[in-house]
Amino acid sequence: MITRFYTLFALCFFSIASVAQSGTSASYQIYGNFTSLTNTFNGVPGAQQPLLGWEAGALFPTWRHLRPKLDYSQFNGNNLGAPQRAFFIMGGAEYEHSIRRERLFAEALFGDVGLNQNWGPNGSPGGSASFSVLLGGGVETPVSSHLAIRVKGAYQQVNSALYKSLTYKLPYRIPGLPSNFGRFSTGLIWTPHIRSVSDPIGGNLPYRQPVSSELVYESIGSFGHFHIFANSWWSNLHLAGVEYDRHTWGKFIGAQMDYSADILPVAILTQPTKTDEWGNQRSTNREHVPGLAISPFGLRMMWFSNRRVKPYYFIKGGMIGFTQKALSKYASYENFTLQESVGAQFQLTDRWDLRTGFLFFHFSNGFVVPSNPGLDSMTYNAGLAYHLGKRGPAFGQ
Repeated sequence: MITRFYTLFALCFFSIASVAQSGTSASYQIYGNFTSLTNTFNGVPGAQQPLLGWEAGALFPTWRHLRPKLDYSQFNGNNLGAPQRAFFIMGGAEYEHSIRRERLFAEALFGDVGLNQNWGPNGSPGGSASFSVLLGGGVETPVSSHLAIRVKGAYQQVNSALYKSLTYKLPYRIPGLPSNFGRFSTGLIWTPHIRSVSDPIGGNLPYRQPVSSELVYESIGSFGHFHIFANSWWSNLHLAGVEYDRHTWGKFIGAQMDYSADILPVAILTQPTKTDEWGNQRSTNREHVPGLAISPFGLRMMWFSNRRVKPYYFIKGGMIGFTQKALSKYASYENFTLQESVGAQFQLTDRWDLRTGFLFFHFSNGFVVPSNPGLDSMTYNAGLAYHLGKRGPAFGQ
């Protein structure tokens, strides 16, 4: 349950960042649909049947034809003597294009699926959570100025696996166990009101201040562990690289809202030389595994950005890859990452700040393969921030 809470928490923060974008041309939208999956989660060949459910979600104001969105869906049914109770918490974006009265859209979502424990054939136990990706599109046709009919189709992928037993939870997949689904939905979408772009300077384009941005030369290192998403307890992670921050959105609860991304070409995982499927150590010997991490999606919130002490919070998502399978020989080379950090920047000169903070760094493969030990690290986050562009009293305001 805590994994799903953090998934929703992260998706909400990415959406809040997009809501703060200025110069949007349309309002929020809310939708509700009847939906179906083309198969049940235990629907092996000869026992395949659709699974019915509902979905609801919110779309946020557009930016360059892109709408951030949150989506929740739930499915219920039975197959092969086992209940099928599932829900998806997902977030991502839609790209839209209008043709006369109709609006075409394409969407890409990622998130988490939650399942009941006994969803396998004849009630056998299975994994209760999995990473999921949805790619789809559809069309909307209006029935009034605020209401439209919405039809869409999508491809949905999950990585659910069965367990040998409730006491010995070794993930495995039987032949024909589905991981690829079609998804079809129809329903209504409601637009509360339409906004026009404000033009505060009498028909002229609004004045734009220079955009503040900076590079942060950062170092990240483990000093402890959590058990939130992951199982592994015996490995440590050290990273170094460059972060880019750009004031892209407005302000929210008094904080400057910045786009944030980083590339960490130095990534060293120190792990036991022998582990089991869950990453539990089977040897006291250690090895160092090099890798590379990239986080292209992030939000930084910075308070008092024009002061000498600047508290911040950031959240970023991306990928990390290693030269060998990480944490277990049964796991994967590539993993998904989630970073969350709180700290402060201290002004040193007009151009340079010192950054210090506490960072939670998670990586796991989202059950792309059955073995998914993962790592939740307590780390320090330290660096030097260099401000780009012209300096002056308007910076950061």
